[in-house]
Amino acid sequence: MEDSSSEHSLEMQCVEHPGKEMDHSGHPGKESDSRETQTTDMGLQQETCDVNFPQPDNTSISQVQESRGDMGRHVVRRTDEKPYMCGECGYRTTRKSHLSAHMRTHTGERPYKCDKCDYSAAQKGDLNKHVAKHTGEKPYMCGECGYRTARKFDLVKHIRIHTGEKPYKCDQCDYSAAQKSQLQQHVAKHSAEKPYMCETCGYRSARKSSLSQHMKTHTGETCYKCDQCDYSAAVKSTLVKHIRKHTGEKPYMCGECGFRTAQKCNLSVHMRSHTGLKPYKCDQCEYSAAHKSTLDQHLEKHTGQKPFMCGECGYRAAQWQHLYRHMRTHTGEKPYKCDQCDYSAAQKSTLDKHLVKHIGEKPYMCGECGYRMADKWNLSRHMKTHTR
Repeated sequence: MEDSSSEHSLEMQCVEHPGKEMDHSGHPGKESDSRETQTTDMGLQQETCDVNFPQPDNTSISQVQESRGDMGRHVVRRTDEKPYMCGECGYRTTRKSHLSAHMRTHTGERPYKCDKCDYSAAQKGDLNKHVAKHTGEKPYMCGECGYRTARKFDLVKHIRIHTGEKPYKCDQCDYSAAQKSQLQQHVAKHSAEKPYMCETCGYRSARKSSLSQHMKTHTGETCYKCDQCDYSAAVKSTLVKHIRKHTGEKPYMCGECGFRTAQKCNLSVHMRSHTGLKPYKCDQCEYSAAHKSTLDQHLEKHTGQKPFMCGECGYRAAQWQHLYRHMRTHTGEKPYKCDQCDYSAAQKSTLDKHLVKHIGEKPYMCGECGYRMADKWNLSRHMKTHTR
């Protein structure tokens, strides 16, 4: 009769990972084929493979458990099983450790502490990112462009800019992305699902990171500081935009006319002047506009509503931006400065008209008679001479 340890070993090798044939002593015998279907004691069909794990022949219980743990993780990966589920939101995962980390999003637990300030994090990776802000160390460098980063993972993502690699594929269309977060944004367009909600104001988002950024508008947290002035921002991308005011950098250029801008969204808006795209539709008539602000102005004609009122003179406006601009007539504020003389203006459009005097440009032309004008408003007035 075989001893219990040998019997235990034989059972584990044959049932839990039956990819090897065993001799009666409990030791590995001749290898079986790379894959085959076998039937377990429970009558379930099971596909096997060639992956080997340490055989706990005459080993301790702890080694047996360790081997079983490795094998268990391997089997889970092969079957795509996600046995660990969050009772709060239904999130599922293949690893118990992943579930433990996920649960912190519900409990608010932040076990990873910074030893240089009061910062704490739910994930070790987040703490590592934070610590890099203290040390300033960026040991990982791109050999193509000199970009440096504190984390190897960020360098791997950056390299895709040069290689064009887009490993993240959409399973609903041909879209692919270089970053997982970009794919998640794209997939949200298919589902229109926005599962993440702000409990303070009801704001909803398709991405958890977007909700985290939004929450800073309530907490007032501004952890990104400008090193050239006192400005600080809650979101890193907002700080990047601000810094371009200091540097004058305008990295986004229109391939049609050479227009350059500091922000990608401004280029997207500008491109509509070439494509004729008018994505903003009026739900009360067939009017459409290239800009949301233009549609908002149009809607005033339908509603006649002007909820924003000036406390100084009773002026009313349909949009808060209009009231904000109006208030400058009382305060005397003129934030728009000419970079060629001492002139300043309360409105950007007024400054644009002034700048034409320096350059002599007259970009607005009448299609009827060829008359040219420096500002759009005067061209509109001129056009009326043809319609009378």
